[in-house]
Amino acid sequence: MSLRSPAESASPGLRTDRIAVIACGALALDIGAIVERQGWPVDIHPLPPLLHNHPERIAGKVESLLDDLTLRYQRVAIGYADCGTYGALDEVCARRGVLRLPGDHCYDVYAGADAIADMSAEEPGTYFLTDFLAAGFERLVWRELGLDRYPDLREDYFRHYTRVVWLATRRTPDLERSAQRAAERLGLPLQVRDVTRADAGLEASLAAVTGGLSAGA
Repeated sequence: MSLRSPAESASPGLRTDRIAVIACGALALDIGAIVERQGWPVDIHPLPPLLHNHPERIAGKVESLLDDLTLRYQRVAIGYADCGTYGALDEVCARRGVLRLPGDHCYDVYAGADAIADMSAEEPGTYFLTDFLAAGFERLVWRELGLDRYPDLREDYFRHYTRVVWLATRRTPDLERSAQRAAERLGLPLQVRDVTRADAGLEASLAAVTGGLSAGA
């Protein structure tokens, strides 16, 4: 496995038989861990996780990177769920003949779409945290939304939320403290749902979208 920047290129006119995965920055490390463990011939090309704050840009960024990678790789897969693009990413995938991870959000990738739907139905005002989002909450959410400068905006952004659910794939003390701080920032109670086998679901989905790789090998 290797993580490569979009600027890197292979020899002109040659297409490697390795597989490129255009990965959401929030999933890239977990995808990388799976690829390394399995020894898959996959190169990961992450896009910035801050795109999640601007989901209308995701499809365009993915397609721009596809333009480059399809010149260099025989196979390219998309390591994103829909992630708030409301079908725009699916349109790109269908037109370009590539597959993406299943689900509406990365939460579905980790916990399963049915579990997320059940939790959302149980309490519609649920704000989900992944390990990545818990660890980076101050930068990815608090500062990016300007709440460090204008804390009164918290009510505007989060007034309809009633709880925070941390989908914990690695329940370490540091991550637990980070999740608790995030919930306190939002003034909401924290609930923890252990999804320690989330990598198995992600691994199976990744194997499916890349084609020809075996999950659990």
